[in-house]
Amino acid sequence: MTRAKLRARLRIVSIFIFLIVAVFLIRLYVVQVVYGEEFRVRAERQYVSALVAPFDRGSIFYTRKDKSLISAATLESGFTLAINPKEIGDPDIAYAKLSEFVEITEDAFLYRANKVDDPYEEILHEVKDEVGREILEADIPGVILVRDRWRYYPGDTRAAHTIGFTAYDENQLVGRYGLERYYEDVLNRQSKSLYVNFFAEVFANLGSIIFDRDSTREGHLVTTLEPTVQGQLEEVITDLHDEWNSRETAGIIINPKTGAIYAMASYPTFDLNKFEEANAEYYKNPLVANVYEFGSIFKPITVTAGIDSGVITEETTYVDRGKLTVDGATISNFDGKGRGEVLIQEVLSQSLNTGVAYIVQEMGTDRFRSYLKNLHVGEETGIDLPNEVKGLTSNLDSPRELEYITASFGQGIALTPIGAVRALSAVANGGVLVQPHVGREIRHPSGLITKLGWGLDERIFKEESSQIVSRMLTKVVDEALLDGTVKIDSMSVAAKTGTAQIASPDGGYYEDRYLHSFFGYFPSYDPEFLIFLYTVEPKEVRYASQTLTHPFIDLVSFLTNYYDVEPDRIYENLP
Repeated sequence: MTRAKLRARLRIVSIFIFLIVAVFLIRLYVVQVVYGEEFRVRAERQYVSALVAPFDRGSIFYTRKDKSLISAATLESGFTLAINPKEIGDPDIAYAKLSEFVEITEDAFLYRANKVDDPYEEILHEVKDEVGREILEADIPGVILVRDRWRYYPGDTRAAHTIGFTAYDENQLVGRYGLERYYEDVLNRQSKSLYVNFFAEVFANLGSIIFDRDSTREGHLVTTLEPTVQGQLEEVITDLHDEWNSRETAGIIINPKTGAIYAMASYPTFDLNKFEEANAEYYKNPLVANVYEFGSIFKPITVTAGIDSGVITEETTYVDRGKLTVDGATISNFDGKGRGEVLIQEVLSQSLNTGVAYIVQEMGTDRFRSYLKNLHVGEETGIDLPNEVKGLTSNLDSPRELEYITASFGQGIALTPIGAVRALSAVANGGVLVQPHVGREIRHPSGLITKLGWGLDERIFKEESSQIVSRMLTKVVDEALLDGTVKIDSMSVAAKTGTAQIASPDGGYYEDRYLHSFFGYFPSYDPEFLIFLYTVEPKEVRYASQTLTHPFIDLVSFLTNYYDVEPDRIYENLP
């Protein structure tokens, strides 16, 4: 054999050995790092089937204002309590001893303890670690403690509708609501037996060891939700709901320039760790899954469209007669009164239905419809939460002018709260339609981080149009809202209320049932926060300014202090 052939063979052998070593090193990394925690739990199990892997699932995190993370959904370790009826001895004594540590039903325990032909009967799941260890020390004959893990939500009720929970789908625990469901492909860890012949797996699945296509998205979800802001919004929502004995109350706090949601909450709510005890109707997130006629908070959209199209300016006046007839129907202001010749500013300051009707008539229905279409009014926003529904906007397919005029003040069309927030953000942020979202990034077991992207923003209004309407809405707060008593001297705040009659299933509207809504943002001309609130059927109160103004201002004050928002008109009142 020539030296050249010998060197060639040695190279082939060396390459083969190198590949074998590389495969083993990669597998070692996978075992020790990627699945290290899973093996640790396996090692601690005292009774386990070799074919069933311990429950595993990626975590969900809040993001604090300083960008540090805090757990919203994680895994808690503990035990499943079981018995071997053959070894239990005296069931009554065993039950009495176990009752010192855990709450169990005597009849159910004795029923299982008498099944002497079954070597394994589960008694109780989710036994906390410290309790399980106390039971171990008690050394009760026939008692088995199986190391286990389960889903745990440290905040209990916090962000329940947004986080969601896991529940069984046939024999597998999967996300059923909220982020748990939407990011199932990220959070789920398919059950894999770890008791497999190592060498057989290496050589039979060489490609999948090096690159597992099924796990490329697996990781932990980091959200844009800020835990302190979420808690504050929930407190405000709960107090508001209780004060007015409403049927439903909810809110969203969003960055209108980026679409990042800091908090979203709805009441009534439920405890994620005890979801089975709650009314199943509460599981659904009304902020994405319900639609409402929000009323006058839609007027700023109409005014912005009118200014953007050039048919009105801030100096435009119109004659307000209190009511007008369109397609045989009468449109009137909330009080039926006319104001005579007034500036367009009064359309927002006094919430005049005749004013937005005038704007639509000046624009024409085709042009007004095009703005609503560009805003995707009534369409799904694509937010990363399940069960989002479309709005009810079929009225806008009608050739009648009446349908567009009623839409101009938020009646006759129904939107999801998140859909309304997206459209209103375009008024606030300089005219751009952003993508609302809750997910921020995925952190993979390998250490890699995938930043979540939300597509290109769409320009709807000219920036100047947005600035003009922001100035008008700031004047609403400074002069009109509760007669200007809530003006913040150091901070510009833009806002608008909405009071809408609730549609009756029999046709028409109830005379005594209302939906109150409120949206606002600050600082007015470079907003960092947009706050959206609504409450359904508050009792013994007529207008949204009465129910929602102070909760809104309280949230503005909280966010200003919590984030140290710089005042934008600190010199305004100096001589």
